[in-house]
Amino acid sequence: MDFNYGHAATIFVGFFAMMNPFITTPEFLGLTGSLERGVRMQIARRGLMMAFFVVISFLAAGSLIFDAFGITLPAFRIAGGLLVFVVGFQMVHGEPSAVQQPVKSGVRKGSESALGMAISPLALPMLAGPGTITTAINFGSTGGVSEFIVTVAAFLLLCLIHYASFASGERLIGFIGENGIQVITRLMGLILAVIGTQMVIEGIGGAFPAIATASS
Repeated sequence: MDFNYGHAATIFVGFFAMMNPFITTPEFLGLTGSLERGVRMQIARRGLMMAFFVVISFLAAGSLIFDAFGITLPAFRIAGGLLVFVVGFQMVHGEPSAVQQPVKSGVRKGSESALGMAISPLALPMLAGPGTITTAINFGSTGGVSEFIVTVAAFLLLCLIHYASFASGERLIGFIGENGIQVITRLMGLILAVIGTQMVIEGIGGAFPAIATASS
C-alpha cells in the first residue's frame, strides 16, 4: 500500500482550518479564564477526548448513516463541500461562523459545573461541530481502511496540537497578537473555501456517472 503524503496533508489541513486552534484557544481562555489552571486543563482533556470520540463515531458510522437515510456519497460531498465553502467564505471576510462556533457560553462557577463545559460548549459544538464532522466523513468515508486510519491519525494529531495550544494559550495569543490571529484566520478560510470547492467538484463528478447509470 502506497502512502499518499499529499492526501494525508490535505486531510490534516482541512481539519486544522475547520477547528483552527488560533480561534478556539481564545474562546477556551474566555470560558475558563477565572478557573484554576488544574481545572482548566482537566476541562481541556475532557473536551478533546469527547470531541475525538464524537468525530470518530460519526466517521465509523458514515456508511451506515448513508444507507439508513438513502444518501449517496456524491450528494454528501456536494452538500458537505458547500457547507465547508460557506465557513471558509465567512472566515475570509472576518465573520464568525455559526457552523464552527454556534454557541457562546459564560463560565459557570464551581469545579463540577465548570467541568461540564468540557462537553458543552467545548467539545460540542466548538471542537466537534457540524463542520468538523462533515469534514471527517467527507475524507474518511471515500476510501477503504487506509483512508479511515489516515483520517483518524490526522484528527488525533490535531487534538494533541489543541491541547498544547490550550496549555500555553496566554503566551501563544500574546505572541501572535490580535492582528496575527486575524491574518491566520483569513488564510485558513481561504484554504477551507478551496477544499469545499474541491469536494463539490468531486461530488458532481461522481453524480453524473450515477445519474447516467440510473437512467440507462
